[in-house]
Amino acid sequence: MKSKFVRLQDIIIQDFKNVQYGQLSFENNRKNYDASILGLYGQNGSGKTSLIDAMLLLKYALCGQAVPEYFADYVNINAEYATLTYTFKVVNNEDYTEYKLIYSFNIKKDVEENINTNGIINNQKYKTVIFNEKLKLAYEHNQEKVKLSTIINTKSETEIFTPKSKYNILVGTNKKLVMDLMVAKKMTALSSMSFIFSRQFLDIIRKNCSDKNYLFAIESLVDYGNNELFIINVVNSGLINMNTLPINFKYEEKASLALGNLAIPLNDSVLIPEKMLDVLKKVIDDMNIVLKQIVPGLTIEICELGMELSKDNYKNVRIQFMSNKNDKQIPLKYESEGIKKIISVLQLLIVVYNQPSITVAIDELDAGIFEYLLGELLQIISEKGKGQLMFTSHNLRPLETIDKGFIAFTTTNPANRYIRFNNIKTNNNLRDFYYRDIILGEQEENTYEPTNKYDIAFAFREAGEHIGS
Repeated sequence: MKSKFVRLQDIIIQDFKNVQYGQLSFENNRKNYDASILGLYGQNGSGKTSLIDAMLLLKYALCGQAVPEYFADYVNINAEYATLTYTFKVVNNEDYTEYKLIYSFNIKKDVEENINTNGIINNQKYKTVIFNEKLKLAYEHNQEKVKLSTIINTKSETEIFTPKSKYNILVGTNKKLVMDLMVAKKMTALSSMSFIFSRQFLDIIRKNCSDKNYLFAIESLVDYGNNELFIINVVNSGLINMNTLPINFKYEEKASLALGNLAIPLNDSVLIPEKMLDVLKKVIDDMNIVLKQIVPGLTIEICELGMELSKDNYKNVRIQFMSNKNDKQIPLKYESEGIKKIISVLQLLIVVYNQPSITVAIDELDAGIFEYLLGELLQIISEKGKGQLMFTSHNLRPLETIDKGFIAFTTTNPANRYIRFNNIKTNNNLRDFYYRDIILGEQEENTYEPTNKYDIAFAFREAGEHIGS
């Protein structure tokens, strides 16, 4: 059993992309399943991908990585900054202490101007700035209960962080550290990084923190972000469309851990480091156990084409991915995009099924996957799995196969972007219920901006007049 359990319980998104305000709880589970599933459905452009992007932003923050500059453009056009708030449940499995953590921060766009000696702006470069980070903590152990309180708030411009009492617990009273922390705070802001989860700050509190509960909680989020949170966005599908196979994986064997994302070109053979070959083979073997059940008789394998030395004298292996079905072997590049999509995420779905402290968020999970198979996979994971899976989809089959508490919908109201349906009876077909709401609008918020097929047909005809007959 792992020493800790981490699960994201709630997210609040404010002024981020087209979401002025949206809140989603991931613990709306009416049948006490171990798994936490959230399927998000809605009209195109209604805020589904915003959830996945908010999860990706969380990963960058927790990993202490620089947030890409394009996130600066995700701040709502009518706002100065966006606010993201995440609530976690953390359990220490060794002493059964249970923690509640709330992590929030703002992001904004900052402009860097390159001015020449004549005072003329040569160019402008934009970057994303994380600021006003706040971390709140509560915990309970046996009869001891500590109420939710802020332990780190970086809003102050004159203090490294407040409150002072928590500063002394986390950092101590050594005044020599003040300058190091002040520099770290300014550098992380300039580098589009989180200060709380920066290497510089973590190194200091690891040496000086006097409260084991504070340190355990923070370390748990660091480990979660680096080793247990995986985001699969539309870039994944884009690579598949270009005949590149992105394999996302987390593989544990005894004391060793391998995780990451490999993008393997399929149009030709490819060189990989020799030390990566063994890990990749184990991941493929693991996937094949499930793959041949999902797509009867199908397995994949690595064809080794020889060893080559790099210019730095490192050993590389040239490989090609092959598909095996009905005793016939063909290059994997000739398989359908749906097969490639399944392969690219399958290992993470295996991890979600088996491990409770794992979160996988997938945008457009249904892309290229047969709808009946999609429904079956999600039903199995939701009823028998242990981890946390978030996905967006346009395919409505899962509405008929997984518990209604696992489904949420976007609305046409940017100030209340996410809802769950009310007044659903046990025997209601959620797919039919959703279609009826699109037509009749029976919920408090509209879930569909009406379109008129006659207006669309006229628009097609009008546009055609400009291109000739």
